[in-house]
Amino acid sequence: MTVLVTGARGRVGRAVLDRLHAAGLPVRAASARPGEFTGPPGVAGVELVLNRPDTFPAALEGVRQVFLYPDPAGVEAFAAAALAAGVEHVVLLSSASVLAPDAESDPLGAHNLLVERALTAAGLPATFLRADSFASNALGWARPIGAGLPVELPYPEAHLAPVHPADVADVAAAALTGPDLRGRAVTLTGGQSLTLREQVGVLAGVLGREVRVETISRAEAERQMSRFMPAPLAGSLLSFWSAATAGPATIGDTTRSLLGTPERTFRQWAEENAAAFGAA
Repeated sequence: MTVLVTGARGRVGRAVLDRLHAAGLPVRAASARPGEFTGPPGVAGVELVLNRPDTFPAALEGVRQVFLYPDPAGVEAFAAAALAAGVEHVVLLSSASVLAPDAESDPLGAHNLLVERALTAAGLPATFLRADSFASNALGWARPIGAGLPVELPYPEAHLAPVHPADVADVAAAALTGPDLRGRAVTLTGGQSLTLREQVGVLAGVLGREVRVETISRAEAERQMSRFMPAPLAGSLLSFWSAATAGPATIGDTTRSLLGTPERTFRQWAEENAAAFGAA
């Protein structure tokens, strides 16, 4: 009853793998570059590339459950192969962007929606973890904060309910090890609505020094963001932040409501990752 964990080199994927391994479950780590994967003792790494069906047989042999990162490239073929191989359940790391009215035309929403629909069309029993903004997105501010520069934001008053990646991993592990979440679609958030400016303030408090916020234009933000992400994706994110200035973020499903355990806070994430921002 092996569980295949895709994206095993990513933060959430690795955390899910570690939880399953600690619980004594047989797990297999899938990655496009398995040679770069170093896992717990006894956990094998295997190559899996969704647009390369030749990588499917070895990855899926003996697998009954899959933790899947969203990638629409080749997902229909993978879903069919998984069903044929005897996979009984998929836990998909999706995105709350699929719930937006314009999800089909929005780059981020469409990316995840295509994967959800492919799994459904294939008849694979699936649990959709629709994660909202990750607390770890704040790592995008590490360079300016570490250099003593202001954080430049086009919409500093955008309200988000950032979810700790470890909370997502906890929910994923629960979905893979018990029946309560199986087949559900849950929207994962943190337990507190914070503006981007307030998130910077939390980081400043943890670091024990002032961190300034500088408001920039949308055009300048799009220019900066397009250096490291496709322009349509940058535009989608900027539109999301713009809409989020309307008021406090809605609190969705959390570890408290789903698992009965307190959700981790943004401050907790900041304390755990202070070194990335130049903490002594």
